[in-house]
Amino acid sequence: MRHLHVGGEAIQSAMRLEDPFALELDYTRCMMAFLLFHPQPRRALMIGLGGGSLAKFFHRRLNGLRTHVLEYDERVIATARALFHVPADDARLSIEHGDGVQALSPECCDLLVVDGFEDESTPAAMVSQAFFDAAWWALEEPGALVVNFMDDDPNLDRNLQRIERAFGGAVLAFQSLRDPNVVVLGLKGAPAAIEWNVLRARAAALEKRYGLPFPRYVERLRKMNRWTSDELLVVPRPDGA
Repeated sequence: MRHLHVGGEAIQSAMRLEDPFALELDYTRCMMAFLLFHPQPRRALMIGLGGGSLAKFFHRRLNGLRTHVLEYDERVIATARALFHVPADDARLSIEHGDGVQALSPECCDLLVVDGFEDESTPAAMVSQAFFDAAWWALEEPGALVVNFMDDDPNLDRNLQRIERAFGGAVLAFQSLRDPNVVVLGLKGAPAAIEWNVLRARAAALEKRYGLPFPRYVERLRKMNRWTSDELLVVPRPDGA
């Protein structure tokens, strides 16, 4: 195993040397749950590179996707290239040194992945209401925002409320299977509710294709979101159901 640490003891990325393109950390696998709701992304903007686990997986496994990564720390880019098997830029992958907060522009992507930390804290600029409002405008429709938070973040509830305001309530969250992380999905252009049998069928197909436990992600969605026996409610109903 090879681990990346930036500014502290927290593991920012991990790679198994014999399988460098696999998603080693549980929370990165859980972030792929966006495919349940947005199965064919075309243009991804990723804020935060780390060791490049998600960027490598996108490049290797999502053939129809072009990924642009913005990383604030040039040392992280150099380390990811040298020690974490991040491939060179090509037609489907570009990695740039820059401020992802400043990079958001209307309809610049249909998948926005936010996974930026300073040790174990999310930078304030990446959890402001202005940032999440800009994230909504940055997405084409249909589109998905995927954000990673630590589950002991004292501002988690506040951050979720800000994403809900930006996305008109179309927000789902679930605790990762093993890591101390919460994955949050903000959906643009998604239906207000999705039947469980539809989600389970999608999960089974995605598990077969990618080898990730998507059925377990579906069951985790019951813990932190509103649902009925028939449907997962993407947007809570006015009656509070």
